[in-house]
Amino acid sequence: MAPSLTIGQVAKTSGVAAKTIRYYEQIGVLPAPSRAASGYRLYDPPGVERLRFIRRARSLGLPLQELKTLMDTFNGGARPALRPRLRALVRAQLDAVTNQITELERLRQQLEQIHQRMRTSVRRPRGRACQCLETKNGPVRRRESEPIGTSEATG
Repeated sequence: MAPSLTIGQVAKTSGVAAKTIRYYEQIGVLPAPSRAASGYRLYDPPGVERLRFIRRARSLGLPLQELKTLMDTFNGGARPALRPRLRALVRAQLDAVTNQITELERLRQQLEQIHQRMRTSVRRPRGRACQCLETKNGPVRRRESEPIGTSEATG
């Protein structure tokens, strides 16, 4: 029989906090482990490997809900289905990151433009509205559905 680990040992081994492990179990990303007579959770080596897989997937930004579906494969589903589903998740995340980089590059350009203008422009007389944060295309705005830091100038 393979050695069982407590949640504290698994947390230390995997680098995932015990609270997070319990949360993953609660939402169904990880199956409930067996329990000792004392009630302590006991994890087997495959359970620790599943947790490491989830930790790495989360570090890559893969969404928990998608991982929950994917983990059904680990928990008795058809293993051949894992790779294509995982590849699709990774592709979607790569596309999302590429879009974020594009938006951040636009933001960087706007900030550089504003910073340069603020360094070289003459201050306006009192009473006039500050136009410091405007770009060539008008004021810097972000779409309401976007988080701060991913805006683009509109005009």
